[in-house]
Amino acid sequence: MKKIGLLSDTHSFLHPKIFEFFKECDEIWHAGDIGDLATADELSKFRKLKAVCGNIDGADVRKVYPNEILVTVEKVKVFMTHIGGYPGHYSKFLREIFERDCPNLFICGHSHILKVIFDKHYGFLHINPGAAGKFGIHQSITLVRFIIRETKIEELEVLDIPRGGEKFRSEI
Repeated sequence: MKKIGLLSDTHSFLHPKIFEFFKECDEIWHAGDIGDLATADELSKFRKLKAVCGNIDGADVRKVYPNEILVTVEKVKVFMTHIGGYPGHYSKFLREIFERDCPNLFICGHSHILKVIFDKHYGFLHINPGAAGKFGIHQSITLVRFIIRETKIEELEVLDIPRGGEKFRSEI
């Protein structure tokens, strides 16, 4: 069993509630637009970090974190990238990966919109955790956590932190 904390689009900002929400997690997964290596380092000091780079990430982040990850956790095959679309709206590149590698869980970020959708066509769970940073169109910061147990993805929970009126700190 693995407890996973999932976030995306931090854009160099870590809200203090991230650490509280992910305190029981074994790993943190970041679906891109980390912002800088200091942000990734802060997360990796807290928990083991798996991350992909995003479109705003510079060369320093891209040297450390790949564009995509394909990994098996327990018995769940996971594919993670930053820009991924959603069911019925994937690029040809992603459709080829899905047909070749048949993931059970597809994770992406980029849109700043929280989505948890079962893709009936490919037979996998699609998760976009929304955005955890303070820059972008999103009205709230969203984080996701879940458990991978053998072949199942269970106990998925979302933390939604409204942006309106909240004072953000750029340092923890």
